[in-house]
Amino acid sequence: MASYPIWWSLAVGHQYSSLGTQPILCGSIPGLVPKQLRFCRNYVEIMPSVAEGVKIGIQECQHQFRGRRWNCTTVSNNLAIFGPVLDKATRESAFVHAIASAGVAFAVTRACAEGSATICGCDTRHKGPPGEGWKWGGCSEDVEFGSMVSREFADARENRPDARSAMNRHNNEAGRVSVNDNMFLKCKCHGLSGSCEVKTCWWSQPDFRVIGDYMKDKYDSASEMVVEKHRESRGWVETLRPKYNYFKPPTERDLVYYENSPNFCDPNPHTGSFGTRDRVCNLTSHGIDGCDLLCCGRGHNTRTEKRKEKCHCIFHWCCYVSCQECTRVYDVHTCK
Repeated sequence: MASYPIWWSLAVGHQYSSLGTQPILCGSIPGLVPKQLRFCRNYVEIMPSVAEGVKIGIQECQHQFRGRRWNCTTVSNNLAIFGPVLDKATRESAFVHAIASAGVAFAVTRACAEGSATICGCDTRHKGPPGEGWKWGGCSEDVEFGSMVSREFADARENRPDARSAMNRHNNEAGRVSVNDNMFLKCKCHGLSGSCEVKTCWWSQPDFRVIGDYMKDKYDSASEMVVEKHRESRGWVETLRPKYNYFKPPTERDLVYYENSPNFCDPNPHTGSFGTRDRVCNLTSHGIDGCDLLCCGRGHNTRTEKRKEKCHCIFHWCCYVSCQECTRVYDVHTCK
């Protein structure tokens, strides 16, 4: 069994689309611990949002890593949807836990604000006095409720006294904190011709891409840790401490890991690496998506590809655009 949550397969299981009306489906979700199963049955109406949250987290992971050697590939026909690649306590594991946890908090919060669930709604606690020229209105998104759901559900299996559970709990929380940190005041004008005679504002989550960009920066600066064992009344407990004392210790907003990543250059069924052979690379880039680095020094092949595109577009008054169709030839570079 994978050392990361196999309930993440909720994100790719089409059978869970009716979960909100059929509590019996909770028992069919793979990998749930008893606490999660109880949560699912008690709050079944928000479970589709939990599944949606994991899905948008995985999609964001694939966007953020699209040009890297490991590109957040998921595996079909496997409950461990990333294969063995996240079994090790690497910075990739740290990122996926954080972005999945953030996704759950985000999706549940958004669903509550949209009225999709009866047990939650708008946030009325964090308004305070209005600012100059505006007043409170609309529906402030209740990120505290979304984070609570994520914490109760995602962290339920991370109660073991070992280092991996400690790492997963920390990174899960870092993901949730990122959603809260990026909340912003969204406003709308009211009046004749948008004159803004009255402006109403409410707390809103940003686009999830903002969360993804923020967490990708945290991935790049993740803190390497070492595992320490010590004895407590309940037995041996593993904790994490920073490997290097001359760096600032990680905060609740930072990602942590304690095992090195494989290089992901070559296929390796043991590590779960698919390698980079046949991946499209950027010939002009000096970054990780460039042909030199992405192809791991093996070189690249080039082929031409014809694409049909709209061109010579003209705007006609009023109001439509007419375009011609052009065929353009592009060079496509792939790793050897």
